Amino acid sequence: MSHVEHKAQAPTSVSCSVLTVSDSRTVDTDTSGRAIRQMLEDAGHVITGHSIVKDEPEQVTSYVRAKLADANTQVIITTGGTGVTARDGTYDAVDAMLEKRLDGFGELFRMLSFQEIGAAAML
Repeated sequence: MSHVEHKAQAPTSVSCSVLTVSDSRTVDTDTSGRAIRQMLEDAGHVITGHSIVKDEPEQVTSYVRAKLADANTQVIITTGGTGVTARDGTYDAVDAMLEKRLDGFGELFRMLSFQEIGAAAML
């Protein structure tokens, strides 16, 4: 199947859950989680859930596993907990659950971010 055919057959909407990982964010201060949900809804996607968990690997994996078991959720988006400090464990927690990796995606994402925000993209 060509990329044109693939795009033509792709759904226009998916069901998404948003997870904010933070030791300091609350429902009132979770601006990134709120913005992500709003952008998804504005684009026609369905929000099946959202939560804020502490930057603890077991809390992250627990939420992700619950959403993976939820037939209504097709996509899980995380925000936070992805920095370079020892306390930032989201990447490692999620990485340990992956069965397949899309090599190159991270590089592409950082390149696009670099074009937008410069060297801070590496953070």
